[in-house]
Amino acid sequence: MTDYKLYCFGESGNAYKAALMLELCRLPWTPAWVDFFNGETRSAEYRSSVNEMGEAPVLIHGDVKLTQSGVILDYLAGQSGKFGAGSDAERREIWRWILFDNHKFTANLATLRFLIQFAKSGETAVTEFLRNRSSKSLKIVDGHLAQNPFMIGTRVAIADIS
Repeated sequence: MTDYKLYCFGESGNAYKAALMLELCRLPWTPAWVDFFNGETRSAEYRSSVNEMGEAPVLIHGDVKLTQSGVILDYLAGQSGKFGAGSDAERREIWRWILFDNHKFTANLATLRFLIQFAKSGETAVTEFLRNRSSKSLKIVDGHLAQNPFMIGTRVAIADIS
């Protein structure tokens, strides 16, 4: 029997983050595969029983149900004692980069990937806009990592996993 159940699908970068954290922490878990491309997450049943936001990943651990990859990473860091903050200052820095990831990479880079890889939309003004924003965001992270081995300094944290 596993302790953690993760609603996920293989093409989701956000689900990958949660699955990677579970694996890195060697926590016992089971995937609950979601048929995203056929609309499962948009169904009334999924929204009422799994996630009202209609998204994956969703982590179930006993009576705890969590959505949003950053929250899941934070929870698993607390559960495992791995990759979390060592101080309030580190916690703020971790969340600064997780929010940057969510705002810049998930909003832009993941959307660009979806349009090109799955929707096959080709080159449009939208994809060029997203590509430009993604490139600028990657340069910010590259610049930060040129000065630091990891996002919060000298050790891996959930900000790096995000």
